[in-house]
Amino acid sequence: MKALRTWIGRFFSPGALVILIISIVTSVTVALLPIQKIAGIPIWLSSTVHYEAYVPLIEEWNAAHPDHQYSLQLLHGSALERRMLAGFLTGTPVADVLETHLGITAKAFLGPVEDVGFVDLTKRLHREGIYDQINTPSFAPYTSRGHIFGVPHDVHPVLLAYRSDIVEAAGIDVSGIETWEDYFRVMRPLMRDFDGDGRPDRYLLSAWDTRGDTATMWILQAGGDFFDENDKPTVNSAINAAVLARIVTWFTGPKRVCIDVDAFTASGHRQRLEGVVIGTMVPDWMAGSWKIENPGLAGKLKLMPLPAWEKGGRRTSVAGGTMIGISKRSAHIEESWALIKHLYLSPKLAERMYRVTSIISPVKSMWSLPFYDEPDPYFSGQPAGRMYINQAPDVPRRSSSPYTTAAAERVTSALIDLRAYADRTGTYDEADLLVESQRLLDLAQDSLQRLIDRNLFLLKSK
Repeated sequence: MKALRTWIGRFFSPGALVILIISIVTSVTVALLPIQKIAGIPIWLSSTVHYEAYVPLIEEWNAAHPDHQYSLQLLHGSALERRMLAGFLTGTPVADVLETHLGITAKAFLGPVEDVGFVDLTKRLHREGIYDQINTPSFAPYTSRGHIFGVPHDVHPVLLAYRSDIVEAAGIDVSGIETWEDYFRVMRPLMRDFDGDGRPDRYLLSAWDTRGDTATMWILQAGGDFFDENDKPTVNSAINAAVLARIVTWFTGPKRVCIDVDAFTASGHRQRLEGVVIGTMVPDWMAGSWKIENPGLAGKLKLMPLPAWEKGGRRTSVAGGTMIGISKRSAHIEESWALIKHLYLSPKLAERMYRVTSIISPVKSMWSLPFYDEPDPYFSGQPAGRMYINQAPDVPRRSSSPYTTAAAERVTSALIDLRAYADRTGTYDEADLLVESQRLLDLAQDSLQRLIDRNLFLLKSK
């Protein structure tokens, strides 16, 4: 025994020995833990609302297909992303069916198209006529280099929600509003300083330069984007530069009309309820969220199409999105494809999703279903579903580039810098800001291109 201790002492310090013992004990403990066995072919998703909506349809499927039972598995979004990407890159097991939001999906497109871990659904969609059944722009975020890898769950058009009680009490008629210029001109009397401190206590629109989602909605609405159809960066396009130059004049200076009112926090809900802001750009899913989180606004809001950038321009934008796809390594591809159609083409699912979340279906044949025309008490009796559907065909195309988030971050930084420049130099004229806007976006474009150029796998695939 003494010889053994001497031998151990030669090779291990006391600390190293403790670490070794702990690692052995924990490894044995983990190895002895019972393994959770999932009954059925797995479906991964990260939305609790989607999970609950799918349960009865999965039960219906399983009852009719005893040899191909499916099982829903709810994961946190970050866990789903890590496990999915690890599986796609290394060949470790993943679920046969995966429902992912566009931020996760795009990361699967980082390499050559033939190495994307999702089954290419392009031919199936066209052969079975499903492509024509679904709102065409909704496929864009899940289409990479001409190949469609997922079926869209939604459309997510954007409308403007405004405090109709305040607007109508002031005798303001919104029917003549067509452009953003019209909106701010017509609503301008509602900018009020109630406490006499020289600063407005009410603003006309909820938006701010640090919120990249709002800037992105405006850029897309105006016809801009961060990438072209071949995924080449277009961050510094003339359209994008013009949008940034204009909205900075809304954020700061003598014509400021915007304030940052958070759409999802208790303080933001309280400010909105108190009338600190008149209007907010609201995708359909946000409308559903507000009904749950800010019920006090019921009957005080109405919806209208977004004011256009120019007369005759697009009256909506788009924000968010989810798809469902099949793992390329699945042993049940045909069964999983049939299940996807059972879920996503179901009128029952369309109705449940709308009633619970206000999300409209991307399936065009569903748009005539009567529940979309029901008066919505939250929006003062308007048929909110029909109003979102009316804008659905016009939602802008979005890129599926895995660098979209990086592009949006750079554009947001450019917008912040542009506002700082405006305040530093006292430059609040849109035309004067355009030169600096273009310069900042040129820098953002160069930075993004350098990042993309480091991806040798993606370059090789082009």
